Amino acid sequence: MSAPPPRRAPARFIAIYALAYAALWLALLTPAMITLALRVRQLAGSDPARPISMVLFAGAIAALVGNPVFGALSDRTRSRFGRRRPYLVGGAVVGLAALALIGAASSLSMVLVGWCLAQLAYNAVLAAMVAVVPDQIPSEQRGTVVGILGVCMPVGQIVGTFLVQQLAGNLTLALLIPGALGLAGVLALAVVLPDSLPPPVIVDTVVAAGAAPVRASQFDLLAHRDFFWAWLSRVLFVTGSIFLQAYQPFLLIDALGFDPSQVPRLIFRSTLVQAAMTVVWSLVAGRLSDRTGRRKSIAMAGSIIQGVGLWVIAAAPSYTTFLFGVALTGMGHGVYEGVDLALVTEVLPDRDRHAAKDLGLLNITNTLPQVVAPLAAPAILALSRGDYSLLFLVAGTAPFLGAVLLSPLKRVR
Repeated sequence: MSAPPPRRAPARFIAIYALAYAALWLALLTPAMITLALRVRQLAGSDPARPISMVLFAGAIAALVGNPVFGALSDRTRSRFGRRRPYLVGGAVVGLAALALIGAASSLSMVLVGWCLAQLAYNAVLAAMVAVVPDQIPSEQRGTVVGILGVCMPVGQIVGTFLVQQLAGNLTLALLIPGALGLAGVLALAVVLPDSLPPPVIVDTVVAAGAAPVRASQFDLLAHRDFFWAWLSRVLFVTGSIFLQAYQPFLLIDALGFDPSQVPRLIFRSTLVQAAMTVVWSLVAGRLSDRTGRRKSIAMAGSIIQGVGLWVIAAAPSYTTFLFGVALTGMGHGVYEGVDLALVTEVLPDRDRHAAKDLGLLNITNTLPQVVAPLAAPAILALSRGDYSLLFLVAGTAPFLGAVLLSPLKRVR
């Protein structure tokens, strides 16, 4: 058996862990939100929409495959450096190299290869990093720590947006500096991480060099009902978020009548509103969940609040109402993210031996909606004859259904 988490994780370790988590999102989300599209525009010229869709889709597929695979390998790796540390450090180094490849690319094909490599590398880091929660954080602290981690993504988004504005004249640096900061954060975590070896697993399967065997049956979601419902609920919750992230520019232009030149400023403002609400409510929800011992009911409330926010956006007649809807989605996002990872660690099929693999499966919920939403949106818009209200009504329905799917969970309140 692996050693149980310590009675209480030190504040210094939690701070460094949160810093590394924010740095990872900074490295991954900055190109996904801004610099990758600008790089594709440089190479594609007047019609970047199709090639950027291809690049993003290919990267999402790479992330979809890579996260659970690297999670499983991390669980079974036996090395002098531990089982998480090789994937943390190796992934961050390769991710930075991949961003350098995108910056130096002379063709769209090189950009596509670079982004797929970056997604694989950073998802290796993510798979190992989320496993630190069940590895190192005792149950009574998980709500608080997960609440802190919920702040990290919006912090990474805001810092990344700021850096790109400052480095607008040098796109290569705008790609490399977030990657370098990501590497620095991960290295800091690797130094303080008390990594441990997994327990021995004896199975009759082929063993890859340097790693213990991985059985296909260990990827069976349906065999673990609580984990399956939590997984499917998060797919629906994230789908609502992806619709907002991807299609709010078109809503502002086509439904609210803003000029395209105004959209970057308007989206930056809405991002700040959403991030502020996410930060505050993530911390509140995490502490509340630790004090009450309730995870499920709080996560359900967050999912419902996000759904209401998306419905407000669907009906918004003005930018002010739109911002109110965005604020509600930020509140719902913070409440949900403030407890969801803590909830999931309570329903993992095998927390001692396969935490990174199981959490790697959970991380598919962040990438699968990036594949589904771009495929579903054109059909919805065709049905509504280009009316974005129907698109956001559907987007709001997804997290409502996600809240319903949490109700059958039996191992967590």
